[in-house]
Amino acid sequence: MSAPQVTRSTTASRISVVFAFIAIVVLAAAPWWAGRADMRLMGEIYLYLSLATLWNLMAGYAGLVSVGQQAYVGFGGYMLFALTVFAGLNPIVAILVGGILAAVISIPVATLVFRLKGAYFAIGTWVIAEVFRLSFAQIQALGGGSGSSLPVAIIKELGAKKAAREALSYWLALGAAVAILAAVYMFLRSRRGLALTAIRDSETAASSLGIDIWRTKLEVYVVTSAFTAIIGGLIFLQKIRISPDAAFSVNDWTAFVIFIVVIGGIGTLEGPIIGTLLFFLLRELLADFGTIYLLVLGFVAIIVMLKAPKGVWGLIRDRYDLELFPLSYRVRTKGD
Repeated sequence: MSAPQVTRSTTASRISVVFAFIAIVVLAAAPWWAGRADMRLMGEIYLYLSLATLWNLMAGYAGLVSVGQQAYVGFGGYMLFALTVFAGLNPIVAILVGGILAAVISIPVATLVFRLKGAYFAIGTWVIAEVFRLSFAQIQALGGGSGSSLPVAIIKELGAKKAAREALSYWLALGAAVAILAAVYMFLRSRRGLALTAIRDSETAASSLGIDIWRTKLEVYVVTSAFTAIIGGLIFLQKIRISPDAAFSVNDWTAFVIFIVVIGGIGTLEGPIIGTLLFFLLRELLADFGTIYLLVLGFVAIIVMLKAPKGVWGLIRDRYDLELFPLSYRVRTKGD
């Protein structure tokens, strides 16, 4: 009888790696086989998937249930405009610099909101986002309350032809989604990720093991804020125009993201993927029904929370013992 082996990989995870690689190659070639409208839709899907994955890392693993992440989406978008127009930076460089600046500004913000717990923390993050919105609305150089558009000269830095610019925006969105999924997966498999999971399960037990809870949560908050700002920059690079209400919309950048994570499965890496696909499927099917679309989203969320508290992926995982992104260790014998 062969000795048992301790491993994280499963047959399903190994197969999923192959399919994921094929899917990335096919999707990367979209500029040659998809129309412009399809590319814009897929680019939007990638950006929402990125936001959902980042929010899930905060809420599903670190226990930081924020309803104010639109603060960093808007901040990243405005930094794109400010750094390209006034500092003369290339748009892609400006987006990356905006992420760094978001990480810096998130430290004092975290120091403030981490004093709050539970629902008070959630409300505190929303208040911070409103402060961001009102502050940028006062900056007349960036259009004030009415917003502004990127100058044509800056847009052309991304490519002389419109098709080339749209392809680049698409690749940036796809690359960001793949990079964020991979980074979160590798982080959760590391010792830091193990500590984060311990904190999620029991802060008291994690503290007794010597884990610095405050520092670990701060690291997650800062990194998540930086990447959220980068995604915000990519969002408004596609839109070309920005305004305070659009940049700091709690509905677009937080409510929909929370819906995606909840119906997909909070605290899992597969959940945001499933949730994003379901969200856009519902949106496309109900696009012609106006406000009924929002009512259906709310109804679906309630049904999922009642019937499958762990989300759609949680239901699938419990029934079929599937893990496409295995994080836990398994003991198996040869031939399993």
